[in-house]
Amino acid sequence: MAPRQIVVIGASAGGVDALQKLCAGLPADFPASILIAQHLSASGRSILPRLISRVSALPVVSPEDGQALESGHIYVASPDLHILVRTDRVLMRKGPHENRSRPSVNALFRSAAVAYGAQVVGVVLTGLLDDGTEGLIAIRAAGGLSIVQDPDDAEWPSMPRNALKRDHVNYVAPLADIPALLSRVVREEAGPDIPLPEEFAVEDRMAAQEFSSMDTKLLTPGGPSHLSCPDCGGVLNQIDLNAEIRFRCQVGHAFTPLGLADAQTDELERALSIAARTHRDRIRLFDQMQDSARNRNLPHAEKRWIAASAESAALAEVLEAAMQTLQRAPSDGEG
Repeated sequence: MAPRQIVVIGASAGGVDALQKLCAGLPADFPASILIAQHLSASGRSILPRLISRVSALPVVSPEDGQALESGHIYVASPDLHILVRTDRVLMRKGPHENRSRPSVNALFRSAAVAYGAQVVGVVLTGLLDDGTEGLIAIRAAGGLSIVQDPDDAEWPSMPRNALKRDHVNYVAPLADIPALLSRVVREEAGPDIPLPEEFAVEDRMAAQEFSSMDTKLLTPGGPSHLSCPDCGGVLNQIDLNAEIRFRCQVGHAFTPLGLADAQTDELERALSIAARTHRDRIRLFDQMQDSARNRNLPHAEKRWIAASAESAALAEVLEAAMQTLQRAPSDGEG
């Protein structure tokens, strides 16, 4: 049997510091390739590869699309690109967002599971919401190994805590213990590969944009739900796989239940904000019309504009109160 030769690591909030600490603890003779998906701002360049290079004994690169995959190297995702795995190479692709993130931890983990099966080790570190949970499920389903940072040790515990709510984690460890754990498990022989359901490969191709709009053979997995995509407005398909639920639209935007609830809250806040601002603009317009009617000695028109202004003021207050009380989906909630 082959050794475990691929390590994929995902992090979000608090991840920059955690990744530096983890990579600083890896030995120079670490035998596996490491790929990192850290949630990044879509604008500007990332200095994360440089920060990790300063503390790591291993070479660190931000790879080009199609770059060869080498053992003992660390590959860090670039802003606004998914980092994905194919046999012996790295893909950097601008595929659809997953949980409104690109790079996506789930996309990286899923691609590693499809390409390398039981030879993959997945690691979820500090972060918000639940990116990485579905990816770990794919890795475990393929026969791979999963490691989760102890939530009590994480700066932001939501990502590791949500991962632990699923029955698929091999190891839970504080950050300080993960480098030694990785050094041990990558030198062990992997178990046999377990064939994955076709849905995983289809979603991997979507993330890599390995299809065209005319590819009738590549159908979005799942069946139509009664929900719409917050990113494009299309119908979301509900995918029920391995006792888990997730959503993906025909464009390819993907959501976990927590991610979808968070995106819906963003849309509600945006809509309420626009409506409240519009009513404030209407108040200014109505006040101008009220002054104009008064100057022209039109008391009936003045009264009408006063009533319209009061109505918009009342509605604006209701909308602003709704924005303040709108409950965001709890980041530690059930998916």
